[in-house]
Amino acid sequence: MNAAILGAGAMGKVLAQTIQEQEGVSLSGIIEPRNGETLHDVKDEVNVVIDFSNPSNLEMLVDYCETNNCPAVIATTGFSPEQEREIAELAKRVPVVFAANFSLGITVMKRVLSEIAPILEGAFDMEVIEKHHNKKLDSPSGTAKMLVAALNPDGKYEEIHGREGNRKRGREIGIHAVRGGSIAGEHDVIFAGEDEILEIKHTAGSKKIFAAGAVTAARFTQTAQAGLYNMEDVLFGEK
Repeated sequence: MNAAILGAGAMGKVLAQTIQEQEGVSLSGIIEPRNGETLHDVKDEVNVVIDFSNPSNLEMLVDYCETNNCPAVIATTGFSPEQEREIAELAKRVPVVFAANFSLGITVMKRVLSEIAPILEGAFDMEVIEKHHNKKLDSPSGTAKMLVAALNPDGKYEEIHGREGNRKRGREIGIHAVRGGSIAGEHDVIFAGEDEILEIKHTAGSKKIFAAGAVTAARFTQTAQAGLYNMEDVLFGEK
């Protein structure tokens, strides 16, 4: 499998190193759009594009993958609703794995939350706290939104982003974001009941875990049919 990386930032460099360390995967090229480079500049064969860049590069990604019938792994966050529709359209033609977080641990955490939230609702208050480095732009993180969606799939709870002033707690989920230092990523979900607290937490020690997950997703695309997949599909084979 030959992979091209879209985005030569910190995450792209970690991904390139991960690819070089794994068997059966080769690096076709690493593209940095900020330097005027495009995916069409890659001369070697490309079996999958892995995108850790910026939403502004989506048009380039879609054009390349449609032209070359090439699968995509999209790890970029912060897309607009219109861009997410473009991704869904691309997935009608080629396999696309699109997720806010490619950590295998986070994927399992999401599954666990979706199973226990209906059991605890009504008796426990739910809060989500996420922490990231000071260079992360979007807030709350895409992963936090994904976890909240697992807790609140039917929108029964109001989603409160931070708190200030005097306000009685209602039927809600509190969502809190911390930005500082070099935190790779922490996500903490708290179920607070009467005289007991259940806490489920995931801590990323480095960016390597996201790179490893992205390569796992890339391997998945090589045998998948055209469609829009997430990491649960990759790990649990639900489609």
